[in-house]
Amino acid sequence: MVEDGAEELEDLVHFSVSELPSRGYGVMEEIRRQGKLCDVTLKVFEAALAWVRYDREQRGPCLPELLSNIRLPLCRPQFLSDRVQQEDLVRCCHKCRDLVDEAKDYHLMPERRPHLPAFRTRPRCCTSIAGLIYAVGGLNSAGDSLNVVEVFDPLANRWEKCHPMTTARSRVGVAVVNGLLYAIGGYDGQLRLSTVEVYNPETDTWARAASMNSKRSAMGTVVLDGQIYVCGGYDGNSSLNSVETYSPETDKWTVVTPMSSSRSAAGVTVFEGRIYVSGGHDGLQIFNSVKRCRHGAASLGSKMFVCGGYDGSGFLSSAEVYSAAADQWCLLVPMLTRRSRVSLVASCGRLYAVGGYDGQSNLSSVEMFDPETGCWAFTAPMACHEGGVGVGCIPVLAV
Repeated sequence: MVEDGAEELEDLVHFSVSELPSRGYGVMEEIRRQGKLCDVTLKVFEAALAWVRYDREQRGPCLPELLSNIRLPLCRPQFLSDRVQQEDLVRCCHKCRDLVDEAKDYHLMPERRPHLPAFRTRPRCCTSIAGLIYAVGGLNSAGDSLNVVEVFDPLANRWEKCHPMTTARSRVGVAVVNGLLYAIGGYDGQLRLSTVEVYNPETDTWARAASMNSKRSAMGTVVLDGQIYVCGGYDGNSSLNSVETYSPETDKWTVVTPMSSSRSAAGVTVFEGRIYVSGGHDGLQIFNSVKRCRHGAASLGSKMFVCGGYDGSGFLSSAEVYSAAADQWCLLVPMLTRRSRVSLVASCGRLYAVGGYDGQSNLSSVEMFDPETGCWAFTAPMACHEGGVGVGCIPVLAV
């Protein structure tokens, strides 16, 4: 499949400077949609060089802008040293060499990462390329908190067990940064937690990270510009309006501007460069933004989705989508199952609703929404969990 994607990228050499932005974008979106670019950075880099070489005199001045959009700081150091830095087109261009130096500094001096241009160091949204979905913590059929972790391969439609966490965690926050998965806070069956642990999929091991300033479960957890944000939650006594951000480079949590309202069990997602908080409750009422709590929320393409949850009287299967262009919510086809405490995650251009509670039982089932067909379909159920999991998606990249 990667070879097919490479052929489509090679077609870009025939587009002029003025045509490349629109035509190139369309080709890349199609390749991402079909999940063809596991080694996306390598293929795009080679395509950029081929495009410049086709008409070096006219196109050469465009190479710095092309390299800027490739986001070199996020490439592996070996790729930067062995391929990018050695390329003649790069070596003979002062601006290109500056971009390579910036990328090397990103790896050599992590303390300077916050000062680098945010665009070039912000990981691309991994919703359209293949990513492995991790189900973390959660509950068993008896309602006990678990330390169990398993991973789902959407292409193989198969779950496999991973090394467990050191701590049992339900209502846990999960975030993915730089290919590592963070399990944040949660409830161990007796206490709300402030502790954090981080999973390395390459070694299948967990390690401790710095604890949050506050204990919290049922909070919203997102990643923006390489930083983890946790929003609200429940500390065992009340819902919270506090927000903290974590820097993987410094291993420190910092309290930032609080939300306007105390919320737990809200849907929180990053959409168009901002953090959106929908629904949730403050212990007394469910907020009327989407009028639901304990629901799943995720962004996919130019849309933001919410599904499932609890509206104060019933457990929901309904799903909604928000369009920024129209500034309105629209109903989607409902899920096949009612799901409160559901986790929603995007991978391979589709949405996956993982686990939950249907009003009678914790759920191991998973269903997938395909935006092209507008339909939900069941996928393989979790093997080790029965609802209440936190989820994170780690993209599968070869470069």
